[in-house]
Amino acid sequence: MRNTIRTLEKHKQEGRPITCLTAYDASFARLLDASDIDVILVGDSLGMVVQGHETTLPVTIEHMVYHLEAVFRGTRRVMLMADLPFLGDRDVLTALEQGGALMRAGAQMVKVECNGGHTELVRRLAGSGIPVCAHLGLTPQAVHRLGGFRVQGREAAAAERMQAEARALEAAGAQCLLLESVPEVLATRISHSAGVPVIGIGASPDCDGQILVLQDVIGLTPKPPRFARDFMADADSLAGAVAAFAEAVRSRAFPESGVHTFG
Repeated sequence: MRNTIRTLEKHKQEGRPITCLTAYDASFARLLDASDIDVILVGDSLGMVVQGHETTLPVTIEHMVYHLEAVFRGTRRVMLMADLPFLGDRDVLTALEQGGALMRAGAQMVKVECNGGHTELVRRLAGSGIPVCAHLGLTPQAVHRLGGFRVQGREAAAAERMQAEARALEAAGAQCLLLESVPEVLATRISHSAGVPVIGIGASPDCDGQILVLQDVIGLTPKPPRFARDFMADADSLAGAVAAFAEAVRSRAFPESGVHTFG
């Protein structure tokens, strides 16, 4: 039986860290499904990892559905989350259509890169039966507006705004939050105050779970981000690297404060 949002909620309640990795095809999906991984994200990071682009912006809903269907066919146990691609949130109708396409392709939750203007869109998605993970902090689809892949929420006003956005999105129906490249203290504060699971990437060891791009974990990324760790360096197989990641997250050895996080 597959993991569900209830699995993640139970983990949060019990203090058991949630393990998440990306996958974009059936082969890697089978590897993660056989490992101690709770959630697979079919991310629009495929634009950079698989397609070779510099950003996630060229990824379309057709690309997302294609890769999600492949991952779905390779899994039986893990929960599947998928990204709403660039401009999929341009209006409620588009978000409903594209979110519905992802759900029909096998997603159990749709991740939306959010800001304060997304509460009504999240409310409509959730009200239509589409579970939402609200992504805050560094949102890669906004890379050009942000001026690059930069830590978000360092200034006091920005930190207060992000906390307010997290509360508003949860109230609107988001059943999960994802914090990317957020100062550790801020990420910890949001995670402890949220009633829903909070997954971090470059955020805090105190988040309810951790996610990385699989290719970063197995040493295939030439210049991995600071918040990543090559678990393949000390493993003798791909399965061993994935297992090491899961164990490090569950023991809270990863991420290491000040090494994989930001002040």
